[in-house]
Amino acid sequence: MSTESKIIQVAEFNPKIKTYIFITVAVFFLVTLVGIPLLIIWLLGVGKYVSSNYYKNLKCKLTYHHLEFKKGMMFKVEKTIPLENIQDLTFIENPILNLFDLRILKIETAGNSGAQGADMKLIGIMNSAEFKSKVLQQREVLTTENRTASVAAETNNELTISLLTEIRDLLVDIKGK
Repeated sequence: MSTESKIIQVAEFNPKIKTYIFITVAVFFLVTLVGIPLLIIWLLGVGKYVSSNYYKNLKCKLTYHHLEFKKGMMFKVEKTIPLENIQDLTFIENPILNLFDLRILKIETAGNSGAQGADMKLIGIMNSAEFKSKVLQQREVLTTENRTASVAAETNNELTISLLTEIRDLLVDIKGK
């Protein structure tokens, strides 16, 4: 298996996400006048179906070079973020999330200036602090490797220039004789 596709860790999601989604959407329907008829449909079984399938389709894995995330039922989203582009990893908590013992891991990347705020939000990762530290650790490994490769390439360039200069000088001497 190449280092490119080597999976370092697969994130597991807390099953309480299903209940969180069910209740959050139900409250949203309840507070909107238009949503009250939809609330009845939601409570009659559609909510349970949607939240269960959403949970089943959540996938996140940390590979050697990327963080890959998949979610969605009908409208699927698949994101791949190169680790060297990650600028910030933030935990978000609020009273509703705390009620379900959930956290949101917000990932921001270089050049992210959209109104959206974050490139990726992962809700309900089990052992989220450990997952965050693994991502940061792997990011550091990659940046260290890139710096080392850059220094090695610079040294090789200097050696090549030195060798070519020496060859040029020898050719000039041969031509002069």
